[in-house]
Amino acid sequence: MKQIVIVILVMSCSFFAVAQRTVHGDVLNGQTGEPVAGATVSLLGSSRSVLCNEKGKFSIVMDSSTSLIVTAVGYETTTFFPGNKTHVLFLLSTLQKELDAIVVTGTMRPVKKLESPIAVEVYTTQFLKKNPAPSLFESLQNVNGVRPQLNCSVCNTGDIHINGLEGPYTMVTIDGMPVVSSLASVYGLFGIPAQLIDRIEIVKGPASGLYGSEAIGGLINIITKSPEKAPAFAVNAMTTNWFEHSLDIGTKFTIGSKTASLLGINYYNYQHPFDKNDDQFTDVTLQHRISIFNKLSLVRKNKRIATLAGRFFYEDRWGGDMRYNRSFRGTDSIYGESIYTKRWELMGNYQLPVAEKMFFSFSATGHDQDSYYGIIPYMGKQQIIFGQLIWDKQLGASHNMLFGTAIRYNQYDDNSTATIDTLTGKNKPEEYTIPGLFVQDEWKLNAKHQLLLGFRYDHHPVHKNIFTPRIAWKWTLSEKQVFRLNAGTGFRVVSLFTEDHAALTGSRVVEVREALKPERSYNINLNYSNYWKKNAHSVSIDASAWYSHFDNQIIADYETDPQKIIYENLDGHAMSKGITLNVEWNIGHRFKTLLGMTVQDVAKVEKDPAGKLVKQTPMLTEKWSGTWAITYVFPKPAITIDYTGNIYGPMRLPLISPLDPRPGKSPVWSIQNIQVTKRFNSKLELFGGIKNLLNWTPAKNTAFIIARSHDPFDKEVQYDATGKVVATSENPYALTFDPAYVYAPNQGIRFFAGIRITARK
Repeated sequence: MKQIVIVILVMSCSFFAVAQRTVHGDVLNGQTGEPVAGATVSLLGSSRSVLCNEKGKFSIVMDSSTSLIVTAVGYETTTFFPGNKTHVLFLLSTLQKELDAIVVTGTMRPVKKLESPIAVEVYTTQFLKKNPAPSLFESLQNVNGVRPQLNCSVCNTGDIHINGLEGPYTMVTIDGMPVVSSLASVYGLFGIPAQLIDRIEIVKGPASGLYGSEAIGGLINIITKSPEKAPAFAVNAMTTNWFEHSLDIGTKFTIGSKTASLLGINYYNYQHPFDKNDDQFTDVTLQHRISIFNKLSLVRKNKRIATLAGRFFYEDRWGGDMRYNRSFRGTDSIYGESIYTKRWELMGNYQLPVAEKMFFSFSATGHDQDSYYGIIPYMGKQQIIFGQLIWDKQLGASHNMLFGTAIRYNQYDDNSTATIDTLTGKNKPEEYTIPGLFVQDEWKLNAKHQLLLGFRYDHHPVHKNIFTPRIAWKWTLSEKQVFRLNAGTGFRVVSLFTEDHAALTGSRVVEVREALKPERSYNINLNYSNYWKKNAHSVSIDASAWYSHFDNQIIADYETDPQKIIYENLDGHAMSKGITLNVEWNIGHRFKTLLGMTVQDVAKVEKDPAGKLVKQTPMLTEKWSGTWAITYVFPKPAITIDYTGNIYGPMRLPLISPLDPRPGKSPVWSIQNIQVTKRFNSKLELFGGIKNLLNWTPAKNTAFIIARSHDPFDKEVQYDATGKVVATSENPYALTFDPAYVYAPNQGIRFFAGIRITARK
């Protein structure tokens, strides 16, 4: 009997040992991949639980019939049955992540997005990963109301349109600093390491009341990661079947005991020319670029802020005749557009060691461009130094004041007529200093109403005193339902040769008919947002309606004379009005979708020779557009599928002759992409997919894109006595060489694959 008892006990212990086992796991933020430190992992129906360490790791003893429950502040609760697995991975979904996001762009103060009186759109790195791209310029194509616009079929320069307004109306900042100058707007969004981006904040509508000139139509603020919160090491590598190779590397380290450093390197190489539309010109510009970014953060008393960041950017790009090489640069035998760009940026933010919340921030940039557009050289240099002092003063629980002073120094020089003294004929670089003062007053009138009043004064050496007031009112209808009304003015001082690529190519003669006055805008914007959640479903909407009125607007005239680009202040007014809607719908942890639609009316109104007001839509401006990003997650295999895309309505295109056979309007067109991502663990994931699923390019709608690509130096073009092109048997459409007929990428379908590695200490 004693032996039987012993056998039973041994068998019971063996059974218990088999049933009980230790399960290890990782708990990560499903959007960012960052560990969720302090998350609680417990057994269903039991009081047993453990906490995740700072790396999001846990170990718990359990049997194979029990489920695990993971909870964490700010995240949705997750239940999972691991079965016989010994290692599990939890990807948690954040609660109300968009509403609770901290934004700084609208008011220069860190506040929750829901509490900001200014409507701010936030896009995280997870959004950018849905359609991985080698540049931020391309990544923004899936943001509703924002369109990256290519301006040249040969060199692929571009700018960012917001609500139908061209690139110079949008200010691009890094960490709130205006380091992406007007000259760099053509190339400035390339080479920003994606590994270092924390989020992108976008304000649509004038932000001149806080940021001055260039923010007349909108603001894109690229916010980099804090060195303290960044992963110890991160790599993102991607390649395509077009032989495009991109590499992002980020790492952090400490210098002594009080300084943290974040280093990022971005490398892109594309050296394999394609000519799939058979015009003997490259479809996509060949590029070779490197960007190095470093950000330092200093540990100070009372958690005061002190950061210093710098970036160096170099790029060699060319496009043109498929036979082109460096020996033809600047010659008239084989056409090519070759651009060498060197650029450096320095920016910092320092909280003063005083009791009040006072910050001094600064930036300095240098841009050096050595380029040839055929035989036309363009050598341009620009230096900008910017300094700003802010005092953030809290007056009681419901009243805040923001005082600021800023100064901006700009120097620009090139080899064009833009910097020639008309009296002496000598070179005279453009140089000016703009000091400014601004004040902002925020009142929480009561629990439901908040009022913001702002005013800025700038003094320009030529245009003298410039005033830009603004007002914002926020009405909180319920906890998640907000109505906003914003109104204000904006101004822009125009420098044509640093903003308009067509003025640099030499394909047309530039004519400035008058001393250009600064543009001024008057804007009103209505915004409504709401959020609902029931069971596993959550829906949020964000809708806006806007109207902007512009005086003295400068619009390039390509039509009066096909051989010229004529610039002058508009004798009339221009306007931009429309509505935009974003809808986000999520079902649990699996299905997430973001849909956007914008309908707009952008036009200029001026008198014709008979004195009648005529309304006309500017070139390359769509009436409507849509975007989408649809994601489905398979939790157990840790596979994610992303389907992204955009669609655009027709837009007017720049024809260069009454006989030009190319369509005067673009068709409805769409770029769509699909991606599959496999996450193996907290450190490794592989991704791949297809870009431009429909294989759509502008060449599908016309016989040719570039006019007279066979005669780029116009050697066989004939002119009459007045200088106009004559139609001949060799040139039946009376055309000259012109690469400006472009509204969409020439790059067709392509396959991509990549790897992401993230390591945390």
